[in-house]
Amino acid sequence: MNLINMDAENRVVLNVGGIRHETYKATLKKIPATRLSRLTEALANYDPILNEYFFDRHPGVFAQVLNYYRTGKLHYPTDVCGPLFEEELEFWGLDANQVEPCCWMTYTQHRDTQETLAVLDRLDLDSEKPSDEEMARKFGFEEDYFKGTVSWWQRLKPQLWSLFDEPYSSNSAKIIGVISVFFICVSILSFCLKTHPDMRVPVIRNITVNTSDSSWSWTLDKNMTNAHIAFFYIECLCNAWFTFEFFVRFIACPNKCDFIKSSVNIIDYVATLSFYIDLILAKFAKHLENADILEFFSIIRIMRLFKLTRHSSGLKILIQTFRASAKELTLLVFFLVLGIVIFASLVYYAERIQANPDNNFHSIPLGLWWALVTMTTVGYGDMVPKTYVGMFVGALCALAGVLTIALPVPVIVSNFAMYYSHTQARAKLPKKRRRVLPVEQPRAPRLPAQTCPNTQAPQAIAAQNRRMNAIKANHPKDQQPPKMVAMTMTLNPNGVGVKAESVKPAAEASSSSKLAKSPQ
Repeated sequence: MNLINMDAENRVVLNVGGIRHETYKATLKKIPATRLSRLTEALANYDPILNEYFFDRHPGVFAQVLNYYRTGKLHYPTDVCGPLFEEELEFWGLDANQVEPCCWMTYTQHRDTQETLAVLDRLDLDSEKPSDEEMARKFGFEEDYFKGTVSWWQRLKPQLWSLFDEPYSSNSAKIIGVISVFFICVSILSFCLKTHPDMRVPVIRNITVNTSDSSWSWTLDKNMTNAHIAFFYIECLCNAWFTFEFFVRFIACPNKCDFIKSSVNIIDYVATLSFYIDLILAKFAKHLENADILEFFSIIRIMRLFKLTRHSSGLKILIQTFRASAKELTLLVFFLVLGIVIFASLVYYAERIQANPDNNFHSIPLGLWWALVTMTTVGYGDMVPKTYVGMFVGALCALAGVLTIALPVPVIVSNFAMYYSHTQARAKLPKKRRRVLPVEQPRAPRLPAQTCPNTQAPQAIAAQNRRMNAIKANHPKDQQPPKMVAMTMTLNPNGVGVKAESVKPAAEASSSSKLAKSPQ
């Protein structure tokens, strides 16, 4: 009998989210300095009548938490989200790093997802229009916004920025975006077409030549051509738009330093500046020798294609994929360089073993080119091994190239698929979500004797007795009847009930409640 009572005293009942768990107090002491290891009956969530602790937490996660106390192994439930699991562990005072290795990869997937969503937030792929308060905070006049002293320029500046830098913010911004894309395409097309022979005009000049009869005569020289004059006017028009657009965006940008340091903006103003430098050189540097070499720097205008990233989310995802796959790309380049050096050295010495009058590998640096085109499966055929040993080395080089390139590529493809899938999922999310209101804490129950007249006190006592009867029916194994505080009501001369308490067994309390119901 005493053993049964001791076992009952060592057990504790935990009600988590409506699901009751029963364990030993010694089990909860296995992991010290946690919430469950410091349970006392003085806590506010302890119910002395039901003799249990109630926690309004996730019951599914708590099953794994309690199992961690029992077995010492923390497993991750696959039916809950990772952040929810971390919040529950933090509430119970446990360390998330104690998750078992078998569940670690599944558990840490949410961290990669959160990093991906953070990257997409920085890319600003969401077309949701920010509020006026957010725009004021972004442009640095938040205090004026709350004071109501916003000037006309402070109101105009965000509108100009949205008009020229956020193509999907409004219909007017879409029109500006279409115009910008049109001028970019025309500029690139003009830059390419003006190098075609049919689009160039020969420069004719008169030169003096010595004839066979030792006399001088004039002739026309056509050994030089220039682009058609129409391309010059086209470039002037395009660069006028690019200059106007750049200055408007610079004046209306929220942060001048961030604007100047942006890679896309660097390409924009360097390409525009190169056009004006060409104009200056064409006017003042015609007499210089090799002045045409300076035109090589105008190739940076091709880089204007990266400006299309502001208008295409796919290009943003592609660039971010290469950034996220920098380690894999570095590993790929390292393997390629390693293989190129090894196979270039092998093929150089392999071709020298046998007599080979048509040997193309006169040095290892020449073999580097052959190893590069072989490992990348291009195979120009300008340099080929002639000996059997050289052919064997070439076969190994081709196989090594296929394996070296094929291994890191799936990682890059998976990164692109991950960013693209999350972008599509974000596009389908509702723009406005319902906010969860904070829960108001209920007031503590007041005793009936303090607030109720004597006619209502017996009803409260009867309800308490019904609760105790339900407890006894649900716990038939209890040997001792639970003790309770029996409440009796007396009337003072003013007619206000005054309570008197006494500790009685349940049966006596029930009889006292019946007496309380009898008429006075």
